[in-house]
Amino acid sequence: MREQLLKSFVDMDEQEAVKIARELVETDGGAVAVLDTCKEAMEEVGRLFEAGEYFLSELIAAGDMFNQIMEFTLPKLQGEEVASLGTMVLGTVQGDVHNIGKDIFKVMAEASGINVIDIGIDVPHEKFVEAIKEHKPELVGMCCLITLGVDSMKRTIEVIKEAGLRDDIKIIIGGGRVSQAVMEHVGADAWADDAARGVRLSKELLGKE
Repeated sequence: MREQLLKSFVDMDEQEAVKIARELVETDGGAVAVLDTCKEAMEEVGRLFEAGEYFLSELIAAGDMFNQIMEFTLPKLQGEEVASLGTMVLGTVQGDVHNIGKDIFKVMAEASGINVIDIGIDVPHEKFVEAIKEHKPELVGMCCLITLGVDSMKRTIEVIKEAGLRDDIKIIIGGGRVSQAVMEHVGADAWADDAARGVRLSKELLGKE
């Protein structure tokens, strides 16, 4: 069923994708399966966009489709309130408007006990600095789904350093274009290419895992 959802999503068959997602979300582990599959589909749509096979209209349609699916899937992940493990400022870096992976990670992180301050998408470097000063988080999460976002991550971390805030926080990066090499290039402390790994590493950075 996950393969059917993935294919329908990437093929822009909105009616079929939503139908399959509604069926899958009611099975054991269905909410996580739906969100992980949709994230994989969004990454494929992003790849097709970068390859010139899909255009902005497909990106927008994919985002709308996923928002529909999120409406009935995310509440399934919302469990009982848990003790706070720490605070994270989270945002998609400047130049990238993708929010899907960020939103999935946010819900899973909050469910695990991390207080997430979501500062949105296409976030200017200085806004990260302002949020760190205001909320004094232990963690900062940066997301990007496109290759151009990597340089934006690097510059954002440089601006955080210039503000004298780097030593007080741990930084984790996530998204379809991150890797160990990218982490080292931008100067982050950890990286994750899926939400579950991101939550586990975030807890490790907080010393709670």
